[in-house]
Amino acid sequence: MSLSRLLKTAILAVLSACALASVVAPARADVVAQVDRSSQRMRVYVNGVLAHDWAVSTARKGYVTPSGSYRVGHMARMHFSRKYHNSPMPYSMFFRGGYAIHGTYAVGHLGRQASHGCIRLAPANAAALYGLTQTYGGTRVVIR
Repeated sequence: MSLSRLLKTAILAVLSACALASVVAPARADVVAQVDRSSQRMRVYVNGVLAHDWAVSTARKGYVTPSGSYRVGHMARMHFSRKYHNSPMPYSMFFRGGYAIHGTYAVGHLGRQASHGCIRLAPANAAALYGLTQTYGGTRVVIR
């Protein structure tokens, strides 16, 4: 095989690999979960476009949900709280130490303050946010 033909074959292989990677790998997106403690709502934006608007529960009286901007760190499909009676925390996404966004089975409390500081969502909504975080490589959590 001639050098020019070998070079053309190599270039074609690289271009094919790039095209395949763009089909297989998801596009990088900016996922932001904005939590408004006063309205007990979470708005999820993907690339600046509102994708979801959900009721949440943040800290009840005597507890604190911290304000600020954080990156989701450790994630667990099912976590059990060592601090609060081994309570199930499905689709946990930890953003500051022991603080997490997670699903709750106490859906009747969503829309009002009820937690020990975590941000609680309906299990299906927590699963959706967890999936976005996995798909797009991370989520920024902004709490006001």
